[in-house]
Amino acid sequence: MYILTIYGRETDGAYSVKNEHQEDILYIFQEEDDASRYAMMLEEEGSPEMHVIEIDDELMIKTCEMHNYQYCIISANDIVIPPKTEHDFI
Repeated sequence: MYILTIYGRETDGAYSVKNEHQEDILYIFQEEDDASRYAMMLEEEGSPEMHVIEIDDELMIKTCEMHNYQYCIISANDIVIPPKTEHDFI
């Protein structure tokens, strides 16, 4: 699985979006191609250059659950587009 970070600032956090309650949701992509396409859409909207990072999905999910972070697994069948609001990194 894959997450997004800002290129060159990978240790600063991962890309997330806010839900309707203004809570951060970490996007975890099942497919690298989907993560790359989403990163390109972000960059086209003015975000810094993004870096797609492969992660251990079990470890990432356990980490999210330990720290009470919300996450969303984006499958190949999902269609996601960047929100029109400022992006966050958790």
